[in-house]
Amino acid sequence: MTTPVDLPRQGWGDPSSPRRALLVHGLGSTGALMWRFGVELSGHGWFAQAVDLRGHGSAPRTLDYTIGAYATDLAACHPRDEAPWDLVIGHSLGGTTAVVAAASAPDWTRRLVLIDPAIQLDEEDREGVRESQQRQFDDPTAAAVRAEHPSWHPLDIELKVRSIHEVSRWAVEQTSEQNQEWDVRLPALSLDVPIHVIAGDPAVYALFRGDIVEQLLTRPSITMSVVEGAGHSPHRDAPDETMRQLWEALA
Repeated sequence: MTTPVDLPRQGWGDPSSPRRALLVHGLGSTGALMWRFGVELSGHGWFAQAVDLRGHGSAPRTLDYTIGAYATDLAACHPRDEAPWDLVIGHSLGGTTAVVAAASAPDWTRRLVLIDPAIQLDEEDREGVRESQQRQFDDPTAAAVRAEHPSWHPLDIELKVRSIHEVSRWAVEQTSEQNQEWDVRLPALSLDVPIHVIAGDPAVYALFRGDIVEQLLTRPSITMSVVEGAGHSPHRDAPDETMRQLWEALA
C-alpha cells in the first residue's frame, strides 16, 4: 500500500470562507501554475488552495509515481476542518488523479471540474506527452516557452520556466514508465458527484476527445464544454473563455 506524502499548498482568498476549492496541476508543472483559478475563485469569495504533486515543486520525492500513488496523496489532502472540498479542479494529470482520489474516498469532494483531463492515453498520446516534456527539459528558458505558447500571460511563462527547474525529471519520466496502462474511465464512471470537463479543442490539441467523450457522457452527472481555439491548457491559452465556462458549470 502506498504511503501518502504531505503535499505543500499555497492559497488564494480568505481561509475562513465556507467555500473551499483544491487546485491540482498537470505533469511537469506546479501548483503555482493554477493561479488563474485561484485568483478567479478568490475574487468570488472562495478560498482556493493549490498543491504541488509528489516529485513536483517543493513536494517530497518518492520512488512511486503510479496514478494510484498520486491519488493517495490527494485523498489525504483535506480542508483544515476535514470537511469535503466543495470543488476540486484538476488539469491533465491532476484531473486523472482527482478522479481516482474521488472514487477511493466518496466524501473527499462535492464536485469535480476537469481541465482537459488525461482519462485514457493511447501510445500516440503517451508519445506526444513524452516529446512535450523532453522539449521543456532540453530548453527550460522563457524564450522557448514563449515561442511555443506566444499567447500565454507573462506570469504563465515565468511560472512554467520555474516549474521546469523545480520538478524532478526522473519523476516525470517515471510517471510514464510506471503507468503503462493509463485508463481511469471506470473510476470516472463510478462517481456520483457532478463532473464537468473543460476540454481543449481537438483541432488544436486535446487529450479529452474521441471515444472517451462518448463513453463518459453516458453518465448524466458528467458534462462537457470545449474551449475553441485552445490546446491542452485552456486556462493559459484562453483564460477568459475558460473562466466563463467554469462559472457556467458551477451555476
